[in-house]
Amino acid sequence: MARRILIITGDGGECYETLYAVHRLREAGHEPRIAAPTRKRLHLVIHDFEPGWDTYVERAGYRLESDLAFDDVRVDDYDAVLVLGGRAPEYLRHDARVLAIVRSFHERGKWVFGICHGVQVLVRAGLAAGARVTAYEHCRTDVELGGGEYVADRQAVRHGRMVTAQTWQSHPEFYREVMSCLGEGEPGAVPDLASTFAAPRAASAAAS
Repeated sequence: MARRILIITGDGGECYETLYAVHRLREAGHEPRIAAPTRKRLHLVIHDFEPGWDTYVERAGYRLESDLAFDDVRVDDYDAVLVLGGRAPEYLRHDARVLAIVRSFHERGKWVFGICHGVQVLVRAGLAAGARVTAYEHCRTDVELGGGEYVADRQAVRHGRMVTAQTWQSHPEFYREVMSCLGEGEPGAVPDLASTFAAPRAASAAAS
């Protein structure tokens, strides 16, 4: 069954993660829609690793049109939300609209996906509490301060109706999980964040 997936990013979003998400989901017959602070042509960036650098480098990437603004998102129109990485999550996690959207997906029992720095948004929304989560290694502190268990030895981790991944290098493991989730039956609503993540469950992520 074709699913509609809301992709959350903005200026400074990771270029490869964004393009791969859109193309991979379309290839599988799903309908991805990109939501951003406003509907406009986004400035994406490339995060890569260079010898001699202690952290990643950032370069200008492709530009891509967003499909709608956060103000225009209707959660009931979608089956899942995917929060991408890059630099965008640094400011998106402070956007009340984004947090409300992500929490609403969770509360309705819909799928929530996050990769790399995108997990910062999930943490800020309260979804990491009591959950097994992975993300870019330097987001570990965010996860742990948010009450989550950081999983370092898995490229992708599934906990309940949430799947998280480390970086764009985790795409094979991450999208295997994403496609498996999207192929499952209709979601059922969950009561609240506290009861959902009261007791961590074992992840069923693919081996790294």
